Amino acid sequence: MPDQGFALAPRLRYLVGRARRIDVGSVFERAREASRDHGTWTPLVVVDMLWQAGFRNVGFQDYIDYDFSILTRAERATYMTHPVSNQISQKYDHPDYRHIFQDKVEFDQVFSEHLHRDWMVVTEGNADEVKAFAQRLGTIVTKEPVGQAGTGVHRYHAAEVEDWAQFHRGLWERGELLIEEVISQHPDLAAVCPGTVNTTRVTAFFDGQRTHILAMAQKFGRGAVSDQMTFGGFYTMLDESGRAVGPGYDSHGHVHETHPDSGFRIADFQLPLMDEVREFVDRVARVVPQVQYVGWDIVVTADGPVLVEGNWGAGVYENKPSVTGIRTGHKPRYQAAIGF
Repeated sequence: MPDQGFALAPRLRYLVGRARRIDVGSVFERAREASRDHGTWTPLVVVDMLWQAGFRNVGFQDYIDYDFSILTRAERATYMTHPVSNQISQKYDHPDYRHIFQDKVEFDQVFSEHLHRDWMVVTEGNADEVKAFAQRLGTIVTKEPVGQAGTGVHRYHAAEVEDWAQFHRGLWERGELLIEEVISQHPDLAAVCPGTVNTTRVTAFFDGQRTHILAMAQKFGRGAVSDQMTFGGFYTMLDESGRAVGPGYDSHGHVHETHPDSGFRIADFQLPLMDEVREFVDRVARVVPQVQYVGWDIVVTADGPVLVEGNWGAGVYENKPSVTGIRTGHKPRYQAAIGF
């Protein structure tokens, strides 16, 4: 079992950094949002947000996303927050190995056997290879090696390319250096949104012997190349069996009882092949054991789970009480597995 607690110095540095970056206007905007949604007094919310941020490790967006203004102190204590998640990452994700997860090309090299799809790297003189690769697959996805929240991800159709030398030069100049085969997702996922490959975020901790699944969130897209919120995507939390616990939502105040495009009722979603998902996450967690706390993005296909990427800064996905009716979060699971 890992050592209990977090070092004080990194936490203080993190708090000082947050204080220097505080956007007072943004705090008031969020407070007004909570006041509007839950009928609370804005000045009181501002004070509570600042107190929670300074003394309870609650990010401002966490406060809004997880409806802290309507929760009791005991209920709030059950929620994972981004500052706490950051402390876990800093302690249990060894800095000498984080680069593997930050560079998508290096990640594909290290985790190649778990991708279950073809991929290649754009170099200055391989236009013919790019052409052959794209024409063989028909549609490809390109990625900038370093990016987050879906930025730097693009989708191209070979039939639409007229000048392959120019296409290759554009990829090279824009830094879209990683090319991957498009994942063919399971029919149960395609039934919700066929135009986007819908990923499952599995946050897990490897203690050196056992892999603990801490939380699972199912993301759904809107037909774009990515299911991230910057592309209009949203998510719903899954229980231990892979069943959605309620409607979908995002950090922009949008709630989706049904998928806006397909009409699929989000609360009816069941992630297929859940046993295979657990086994798969355990396998990938052991590839780089020095990075113990990871947010794994996987896609379930008809043949089983495949790996999209791993995030050493795992981030947080949690229940939203006003949407799901569930007023507790996943922090006790983190505490039991990690020991803090």
